[in-house]
Amino acid sequence: MRIEILGSGGAVSAPRPLCPCRICAEARVRGVPYSRGGPSLFVHGPDLLVDTPEDILPALERAQVRQIAAGTYSHWHPDHVMGLRLWETLNGDWVRWPPQPRSTPLYFPQRVAADIRDKLGVWESFDFMQQRGLIELVELADNESFQSNDYTITPLQLAEQYMYAQIIEGGGKRVFIATDELFGWQPSPALGSFDLAVLPIGVAEHNPLTGERHYPLEHPVLQREATIAQTLEIARTLNARQTVLTHISEPEQLGYDDLLAFEKELRQNGLDIAFAYDTMIVSA
Repeated sequence: MRIEILGSGGAVSAPRPLCPCRICAEARVRGVPYSRGGPSLFVHGPDLLVDTPEDILPALERAQVRQIAAGTYSHWHPDHVMGLRLWETLNGDWVRWPPQPRSTPLYFPQRVAADIRDKLGVWESFDFMQQRGLIELVELADNESFQSNDYTITPLQLAEQYMYAQIIEGGGKRVFIATDELFGWQPSPALGSFDLAVLPIGVAEHNPLTGERHYPLEHPVLQREATIAQTLEIARTLNARQTVLTHISEPEQLGYDDLLAFEKELRQNGLDIAFAYDTMIVSA
Protein backbone atom coordinates (compact mmCIF):
# COMPACT_ATOMS: atom_id res chain seq x y z
CA MET A 1 0.00 0.00 0.00
CA ARG A 2 1.19 3.50 -0.84
CA ILE A 3 -0.46 6.67 0.42
CA GLU A 4 -0.15 9.71 -1.83
CA ILE A 5 -0.87 13.10 -0.25
CA LEU A 6 -2.80 15.02 -2.89
CA GLY A 7 -3.35 18.06 -0.68
CA SER A 8 -1.67 18.59 2.71
CA GLY A 9 -3.46 21.82 3.61
CA GLY A 10 -6.43 22.37 5.85
CA ALA A 11 -9.56 24.46 5.61
CA VAL A 12 -7.33 27.38 4.57
CA SER A 13 -4.75 26.34 2.00
CA ALA A 14 -1.53 28.16 1.17
CA PRO A 15 -1.17 30.54 -0.48
CA ARG A 16 -4.35 32.15 0.72
CA PRO A 17 -5.64 34.53 -1.96
CA LEU A 18 -4.21 38.06 -1.65
CA CYS A 19 -2.51 37.27 1.68
CA PRO A 20 0.95 38.90 2.06
CA CYS A 21 2.08 36.87 5.12
CA ARG A 22 5.38 34.98 5.16
CA ILE A 23 3.77 31.58 4.62
CA CYS A 24 1.68 32.69 1.65
CA ALA A 25 4.41 34.78 0.04
CA GLU A 26 6.82 31.85 0.20
CA ALA A 27 4.21 29.41 -1.11
CA ARG A 28 3.33 31.75 -3.96
CA VAL A 29 6.93 32.03 -5.13
CA ARG A 30 8.28 28.55 -4.42
CA GLY A 31 5.26 26.30 -5.00
CA VAL A 32 5.24 22.71 -3.78
CA PRO A 33 6.28 21.71 -1.13
CA TYR A 34 5.79 25.20 0.32
CA SER A 35 2.29 25.56 -1.15
CA ARG A 36 -0.48 23.37 0.22
CA GLY A 37 -3.73 22.36 -1.45
CA GLY A 38 -7.00 21.31 0.12
CA PRO A 39 -7.09 18.11 2.21
CA SER A 40 -7.20 14.89 0.20
CA LEU A 41 -5.21 11.70 -0.27
CA PHE A 42 -5.14 8.60 -2.45
CA VAL A 43 -4.39 5.06 -1.34
CA HIS A 44 -2.66 3.01 -4.02
CA GLY A 45 -3.62 -0.66 -3.80
CA PRO A 46 -7.31 -0.23 -3.07
CA ASP A 47 -7.06 2.77 -5.44
CA LEU A 48 -9.20 4.74 -3.00
CA LEU A 49 -9.69 8.51 -3.07
CA VAL A 50 -10.41 10.04 0.33
CA ASP A 51 -12.25 13.41 0.14
CA THR A 52 -12.56 15.94 -2.68
CA PRO A 53 -11.57 19.54 -1.83
CA GLU A 54 -12.21 22.35 -4.31
CA ASP A 55 -8.77 21.96 -5.92
CA ILE A 56 -8.90 18.18 -6.37
CA LEU A 57 -8.69 18.39 -10.18
CA PRO A 58 -5.21 20.01 -10.38
CA ALA A 59 -4.06 17.86 -7.45
CA LEU A 60 -4.96 14.69 -9.35
CA GLU A 61 -3.47 16.00 -12.57
CA ARG A 62 0.00 16.22 -11.01
CA ALA A 63 -0.39 12.97 -9.05
CA GLN A 64 0.72 9.44 -9.85
CA VAL A 65 -2.91 8.30 -9.81
CA ARG A 66 -3.90 6.35 -12.93
CA GLN A 67 -7.31 5.00 -11.95
CA ILE A 68 -9.77 5.48 -9.09
CA ALA A 69 -11.60 2.33 -8.04
CA ALA A 70 -13.64 3.94 -5.25
CA GLY A 71 -14.10 7.11 -3.24
CA THR A 72 -15.06 7.80 0.35
CA TYR A 73 -15.80 10.85 2.47
CA SER A 74 -14.60 11.40 6.03
CA HIS A 75 -17.10 14.11 7.03
CA TRP A 76 -19.27 16.88 5.66
CA HIS A 77 -17.00 19.92 5.96
CA PRO A 78 -16.80 21.95 2.72
CA ASP A 79 -13.00 21.72 2.44
CA HIS A 80 -13.39 17.93 2.18
CA VAL A 81 -16.44 17.76 -0.10
CA MET A 82 -16.85 20.74 -2.42
CA GLY A 83 -14.74 19.38 -5.27
CA LEU A 84 -17.46 16.78 -5.85
CA ARG A 85 -17.82 17.73 -9.54
CA LEU A 86 -14.65 15.70 -10.02
CA TRP A 87 -16.87 12.67 -10.53
CA GLU A 88 -18.76 14.31 -13.37
CA THR A 89 -15.57 15.54 -15.03
CA LEU A 90 -13.83 12.19 -14.54
CA ASN A 91 -16.60 9.84 -15.60
CA GLY A 92 -18.75 11.75 -18.08
CA ASP A 93 -19.06 10.70 -21.72
CA TRP A 94 -19.29 13.98 -23.57
CA VAL A 95 -19.35 12.73 -27.19
CA ARG A 96 -21.19 9.43 -27.73
CA TRP A 97 -24.96 9.25 -27.88
CA PRO A 98 -26.48 7.69 -26.00
CA PRO A 99 -23.62 8.33 -23.53
CA GLN A 100 -21.67 5.49 -21.98
CA PRO A 101 -20.20 7.00 -18.80
CA ARG A 102 -17.95 5.31 -16.30
CA SER A 103 -19.23 4.93 -12.75
CA THR A 104 -17.31 5.10 -9.47
CA PRO A 105 -18.73 3.75 -6.20
CA LEU A 106 -18.70 6.34 -3.42
CA TYR A 107 -18.96 5.11 0.16
CA PHE A 108 -20.50 7.28 2.89
CA PRO A 109 -21.06 6.37 6.52
CA GLN A 110 -24.75 7.09 7.07
CA ARG A 111 -23.96 9.98 9.44
CA VAL A 112 -21.75 11.62 6.79
CA ALA A 113 -24.46 11.26 4.14
CA ALA A 114 -27.04 12.76 6.52
CA ASP A 115 -24.76 15.68 7.36
CA ILE A 116 -24.10 16.41 3.69
CA ARG A 117 -27.87 16.48 3.16
CA ASP A 118 -28.68 18.59 6.20
CA LYS A 119 -25.66 20.85 6.75
CA LEU A 120 -24.04 21.25 3.35
CA GLY A 121 -27.03 20.87 1.04
CA VAL A 122 -25.20 19.29 -1.89
CA TRP A 123 -26.55 15.75 -1.71
CA GLU A 124 -28.74 16.64 -4.69
CA SER A 125 -25.56 17.06 -6.73
CA PHE A 126 -24.40 13.58 -5.78
CA ASP A 127 -27.87 12.21 -6.56
CA PHE A 128 -27.90 13.99 -9.93
CA MET A 129 -24.59 12.36 -10.85
CA GLN A 130 -25.88 8.96 -9.76
CA GLN A 131 -28.96 9.39 -11.98
CA ARG A 132 -26.63 10.07 -14.90
CA GLY A 133 -24.69 6.85 -14.18
CA LEU A 134 -21.49 8.65 -13.12
CA ILE A 135 -21.34 7.38 -9.53
CA GLU A 136 -22.93 4.77 -7.29
CA LEU A 137 -23.91 6.08 -3.86
CA VAL A 138 -23.42 3.55 -1.05
CA GLU A 139 -24.46 4.41 2.50
CA LEU A 140 -22.77 2.31 5.16
CA ALA A 141 -24.24 1.31 8.50
CA ASP A 142 -22.12 1.83 11.60
CA ASN A 143 -19.14 -0.58 11.68
CA GLU A 144 -19.87 -1.71 8.10
CA SER A 145 -16.82 -2.26 5.88
CA PHE A 146 -16.47 -2.17 2.11
CA GLN A 147 -14.07 -3.78 -0.36
CA SER A 148 -11.91 -2.26 -3.07
CA ASN A 149 -9.37 -4.29 -5.08
CA ASP A 150 -9.29 -7.01 -2.40
CA TYR A 151 -8.61 -4.48 0.38
CA THR A 152 -11.01 -3.96 3.29
CA ILE A 153 -11.86 -0.41 4.34
CA THR A 154 -13.66 0.14 7.65
CA PRO A 155 -14.88 3.65 8.60
CA LEU A 156 -14.37 4.39 12.30
CA GLN A 157 -16.46 7.04 14.06
CA LEU A 158 -14.32 9.35 16.21
CA ALA A 159 -15.22 11.38 19.31
CA GLU A 160 -16.54 14.17 17.08
CA GLN A 161 -19.34 11.93 15.88
CA TYR A 162 -19.64 13.51 12.45
CA MET A 163 -16.03 12.50 11.70
CA TYR A 164 -14.87 9.10 10.44
CA ALA A 165 -11.38 7.72 10.10
CA GLN A 166 -10.59 4.80 7.79
CA ILE A 167 -8.85 1.56 8.68
CA ILE A 168 -7.48 -0.02 5.50
CA GLU A 169 -6.29 -3.63 5.52
CA GLY A 170 -4.79 -5.73 2.77
CA GLY A 171 -1.58 -7.22 1.45
CA GLY A 172 -0.45 -7.93 5.00
CA LYS A 173 -0.59 -4.20 5.93
CA ARG A 174 -2.84 -2.08 8.15
CA VAL A 175 -3.18 1.68 7.71
CA PHE A 176 -5.08 4.20 9.86
CA ILE A 177 -6.19 7.42 8.17
CA ALA A 178 -7.89 10.33 9.91
CA THR A 179 -7.99 13.40 7.70
CA ASP A 180 -9.33 15.81 10.34
CA GLU A 181 -10.99 16.34 13.73
CA LEU A 182 -9.23 14.32 16.45
CA PHE A 183 -10.61 16.47 19.28
CA GLY A 184 -11.55 14.37 22.30
CA TRP A 185 -10.53 11.05 20.74
CA GLN A 186 -8.22 8.48 22.29
CA PRO A 187 -7.15 5.29 20.48
CA SER A 188 -8.37 2.05 22.00
CA PRO A 189 -5.94 -0.87 22.37
CA ALA A 190 -8.59 -2.91 20.55
CA LEU A 191 -7.65 -1.11 17.33
CA GLY A 192 -4.48 -3.17 17.15
CA SER A 193 -1.23 -2.16 15.48
CA PHE A 194 -0.71 -0.19 12.28
CA ASP A 195 2.05 0.03 9.71
CA LEU A 196 1.16 3.66 8.99
CA ALA A 197 -1.01 6.32 10.60
CA VAL A 198 -2.00 9.54 8.82
CA LEU A 199 -3.37 12.15 11.22
CA PRO A 200 -4.29 15.85 11.14
CA ILE A 201 -1.61 18.01 12.75
CA GLY A 202 -4.01 19.97 14.95
CA VAL A 203 -3.90 23.66 15.81
CA ALA A 204 -0.69 25.38 16.90
CA GLU A 205 -1.70 26.64 20.34
CA HIS A 206 2.01 27.46 20.69
CA ASN A 207 4.68 27.76 18.03
CA PRO A 208 6.29 24.31 18.28
CA LEU A 209 9.81 25.70 17.71
CA THR A 210 9.78 28.80 19.92
CA GLY A 211 7.06 27.94 22.46
CA GLU A 212 5.48 31.34 21.84
CA ARG A 213 1.69 31.33 22.25
CA HIS A 214 0.02 31.50 18.83
CA TYR A 215 -3.69 31.34 19.73
CA PRO A 216 -4.98 33.42 22.66
CA LEU A 217 -5.87 31.24 25.63
CA GLU A 218 -9.53 32.26 25.33
CA HIS A 219 -9.76 31.48 21.60
CA PRO A 220 -12.76 29.17 20.96
CA VAL A 221 -10.79 27.00 18.52
CA LEU A 222 -8.98 25.53 21.53
CA GLN A 223 -12.34 24.22 22.79
CA ARG A 224 -13.17 22.34 19.60
CA GLU A 225 -9.91 21.38 17.88
CA ALA A 226 -7.10 19.10 18.99
CA THR A 227 -3.79 20.94 19.46
CA ILE A 228 -0.47 19.78 18.06
CA ALA A 229 0.51 18.60 21.56
CA GLN A 230 -2.69 16.54 21.83
CA THR A 231 -2.14 15.08 18.36
CA LEU A 232 1.38 14.00 19.32
CA GLU A 233 -0.04 12.19 22.35
CA ILE A 234 -2.50 10.37 20.08
CA ALA A 235 0.37 9.44 17.77
CA ARG A 236 2.34 8.06 20.71
CA THR A 237 -0.64 5.97 21.81
CA LEU A 238 -1.31 4.61 18.31
CA ASN A 239 2.40 3.80 18.02
CA ALA A 240 2.24 3.06 14.30
CA ARG A 241 5.43 2.00 12.54
CA GLN A 242 5.24 5.32 10.63
CA THR A 243 3.20 8.44 11.34
CA VAL A 244 2.49 11.31 8.96
CA LEU A 245 0.76 14.54 10.04
CA THR A 246 -1.25 16.45 7.45
CA HIS A 247 -4.14 18.99 7.26
CA ILE A 248 -1.65 21.84 7.85
CA SER A 249 -3.74 24.97 7.62
CA GLU A 250 -2.32 28.40 6.72
CA PRO A 251 -3.46 30.07 9.99
CA GLU A 252 -1.03 27.86 11.93
CA GLN A 253 1.79 29.87 10.25
CA LEU A 254 4.08 26.86 9.92
CA GLY A 255 6.06 26.74 6.69
CA TYR A 256 7.71 23.75 5.09
CA ASP A 257 11.13 24.60 6.55
CA ASP A 258 9.61 25.16 10.01
CA LEU A 259 8.10 21.69 9.91
CA LEU A 260 11.37 20.11 8.77
CA ALA A 261 13.05 21.66 11.81
CA PHE A 262 10.23 20.46 14.07
CA GLU A 263 10.44 16.98 12.54
CA LYS A 264 14.16 16.86 13.35
CA GLU A 265 13.49 17.96 16.93
CA LEU A 266 10.81 15.30 17.41
CA ARG A 267 13.08 12.56 16.11
CA GLN A 268 15.84 13.64 18.45
CA ASN A 269 13.30 13.10 21.22
CA GLY A 270 12.42 9.61 20.00
CA LEU A 271 9.22 10.35 18.08
CA ASP A 272 9.36 9.29 14.42
CA ILE A 273 6.97 11.78 12.82
CA ALA A 274 6.93 13.14 9.26
CA PHE A 275 4.97 16.17 8.11
CA ALA A 276 3.04 15.84 4.89
CA TYR A 277 3.45 17.97 1.80
CA ASP A 278 1.60 17.92 -1.51
CA THR A 279 2.84 15.04 -3.76
CA MET A 280 4.34 13.13 -0.80
CA ILE A 281 4.15 9.34 -1.17
CA VAL A 282 4.59 7.00 1.80
CA SER A 283 4.74 3.21 1.60
CA ALA A 284 3.11 1.30 4.45
